[in-house]
Amino acid sequence: MLIQTTTDITSALYQKILSLRKEVFVKEQNVPANLELENEQGPIYYGGVIDDTVVCCARVIEEDNKTWHIQRVATKKPFRGQGLNSQLFKKIEQDAKNNGIDRLILGAQDQAQGFYLHLGFKVVGDAFY
Repeated sequence: MLIQTTTDITSALYQKILSLRKEVFVKEQNVPANLELENEQGPIYYGGVIDDTVVCCARVIEEDNKTWHIQRVATKKPFRGQGLNSQLFKKIEQDAKNNGIDRLILGAQDQAQGFYLHLGFKVVGDAFY
C-alpha cells in the first residue's frame, strides 16, 4: 500500500478520500453528510492507496504546535482487518515526529477502541458511539 498525503481539497487524492468517507460514515453509519463534511480546509489528508483506489484514510488537524488531532479514520469494507490502518498510523506518527509533534489525540467510536488501544492510545473521556 502506498500512503499519500494532501492538503489540497481540489486534488484527486482528496476527492477519493472524500468518497471513501462518504461510503463509510454517511452510507454505512448514517452520519449526516453535513456533519461529515465540516472543517475540510486546513487538515492534512492521508490516503492508503492500492491499485489507484483509496482503501483507508484519516485526516490530521494541528491543535497546537505540539499536538495533532487524528480524525475521520475509515477503511473500505473489503480491506478491513488487514492491518492497513496500522500502516497509516505509523506514517502519521512518523510525520508527527518529523514535524516536532509529540502528542497525538483522537476521538474514536467505542467499537474501534480495541484497535486504538493496540496502537498505544489511551482512553480518556466519555463514551462515543
